[in-house]
Amino acid sequence: MSNSARIAIVVVVAVAVSAVIAAKTGPRPATAVSPEVVSGLPTLVELGSTTCVPCQMMEEVLDELRDGYQERLNVQFVNVHADPDTAQAYGVRVIPTQVFLDAQGNEVFRHEGYFPTEDILKAFSDHGVVLQ
Repeated sequence: MSNSARIAIVVVVAVAVSAVIAAKTGPRPATAVSPEVVSGLPTLVELGSTTCVPCQMMEEVLDELRDGYQERLNVQFVNVHADPDTAQAYGVRVIPTQVFLDAQGNEVFRHEGYFPTEDILKAFSDHGVVLQ
């Protein structure tokens, strides 16, 4: 096999791998979550489980956001063990994963791991989503 054929094969493989990575890490629409997401409010989707320690720590944060930002923010929890299709649709690699959606249901940011309330509010603000 000639050098140019080998180079062509490497280029094709690199492009294919890049396309797969881009598809898995790019913004995703909110269609994987319930219709409440597109109610005209920004949404925080927490993808986790009831058994992992960081996910359990996030429960208090989610409750605080639900209580403090009623009618300004949808907060949803998806148990990845009970709903693996939604986890797959969002390309979840690690739990917990928080997906930040604007009022139109477009992903504007995501985070993996524990994320305190103040940092969540700052992330929305940093991405142009006003909750006040």
